[in-house]
Amino acid sequence: MNGWEPEHLVTADAAADLIGDQFPRLRGASVEAFATGWDNTVFLVAEQWIFRFPRRAVALPGLRREIDVLPRLAPRLPLPVPVPEFAGRPSPAFPWPFWGARHLPGRELADAGLADGARAGAAAGLGAFLRALHDPRLVPVTGVALPRDPQSRAEPSVRSPFARERLARLTRDGVWTLDPAVERLLADGERLGPCTGAAVVSHGDLHIRHLLVDADARASGVIDWGDLCVADPAVDLSLAYAGFAGPARTALLSAYGPVGEEREVRARVLAVFLCAALAEYAAATGRETLLTEALAGLGRAVAG
Repeated sequence: MNGWEPEHLVTADAAADLIGDQFPRLRGASVEAFATGWDNTVFLVAEQWIFRFPRRAVALPGLRREIDVLPRLAPRLPLPVPVPEFAGRPSPAFPWPFWGARHLPGRELADAGLADGARAGAAAGLGAFLRALHDPRLVPVTGVALPRDPQSRAEPSVRSPFARERLARLTRDGVWTLDPAVERLLADGERLGPCTGAAVVSHGDLHIRHLLVDADARASGVIDWGDLCVADPAVDLSLAYAGFAGPARTALLSAYGPVGEEREVRARVLAVFLCAALAEYAAATGRETLLTEALAGLGRAVAG
């Protein structure tokens, strides 16, 4: 079973029934399929609300953290994030909780079709956002004890072998051609020891699908916080290397602040892993735009 195949799949009709039963003010509202990911099926309700229904049991702890923590974080961040206003309860019709928040306008960076040279505005906005998110003073604001990097994403000794496995499958399937620069990066990462620095509040899964950009190519929101945790900043900085290159990356890091060499390697290794995972998912599900962007991200991850 692929990691993105659902254990529970909610249809638009089922979502309408679940939402209408628990939230009378939305009874009879329009419900349209909006997006799918590995862990959630997403619907646009009444043209203004986004409802997320988990697809896999592994997503449930993260969904509960989103409900508890995002309302506390949102006022302190310079870009919009989803703020759950409807918290759905498990029921005989659907065994898991779900939630709804106001729709954040914008397109996923993965779908925006921006040339690398047109990404500086989005990059600078993301850099300022991450600077605020990674402020150590934000840790107690969450109000709950967040897990510490539960998937070891800041540890190249863990992520490099996983990245190689995915890249080998992409190569076998003719989707990607082996790049010696990627192998050198993964090998460099494996020589690093465990993270020893202070952990900061982290999105935890910040990749090209989770940054929204507006029509003017500026960052307009950050979505999908199911992996919210505390971790080394490299976990979120991976997007600096997967989504941006050249002057755009410079703009991001100028807005964020200094990133040491070791942290950069950790971030780049995670960028390779995430892009490989997204490329494999996109190839298997026929998402050509996402595949193109994910493969480009592999190149950016090893670019200067």
